[in-house]
Amino acid sequence: MIASPCNVTLARREGAVVLFDCGAGPAFMESAGELIEALDVIGVAPEDVAHVVFTHGHPDHLWGVLDDFDEPVFSEAAHLMGGAEWNYWRDPETVETIGEARASFAVGAARRLELVEERITAVADGEEILPGLVALASHGHTPGHMSFVLQGGSEALLVAGDAIVNGHVALARPSWELGSDQDPAQGAATRLRLLDMLVTEEMRLIGYHLPDGGLGRIERAGEAYRFVAEGA
Repeated sequence: MIASPCNVTLARREGAVVLFDCGAGPAFMESAGELIEALDVIGVAPEDVAHVVFTHGHPDHLWGVLDDFDEPVFSEAAHLMGGAEWNYWRDPETVETIGEARASFAVGAARRLELVEERITAVADGEEILPGLVALASHGHTPGHMSFVLQGGSEALLVAGDAIVNGHVALARPSWELGSDQDPAQGAATRLRLLDMLVTEEMRLIGYHLPDGGLGRIERAGEAYRFVAEGA
């Protein structure tokens, strides 16, 4: 049994607070729903968040967008999501095609996205959605999964979401198809592409479910890879 961490990324761009994904909220798992308390520890209130950027629409990334009264938690924020991802979860046929195990994901995503529709801006692959922040298509985990590259001077950091979904099998056997990906073959191809990019370009990353806070670098380990956490 492996307990998977959930690393919600917060960045400050030109003084504005940008949140990447917003956790599960209280309605998904008893072990989740602690984002607001975590933000409070670093002195950030929900109304301080200027942008919420979604990698994808799975419960642990999206469901925290609403409070217990179905009101937006981040009341002052613009919300951004890849256009293909938005279309997928808003399509009424998704609940019929996603499979029984994930049908509740589809119902929950559709309801939440409907309630924040007026706040949502769809973004495209390669688009600079904010200064120094570029969307990077990383489909497979979900049909429209999007990662994001943060540029800072001569360095860059990849907010990978679930495109690199864990720090064990996904790195030791990156070509293996994983059941956590909705399209396992595409997910594996995307994972290999991103891992190669991270090593070749010496780019840092933060992964939503990677260990030790999720921030670090990827190194080659023979035909596999390993994650080296920052400060390790």
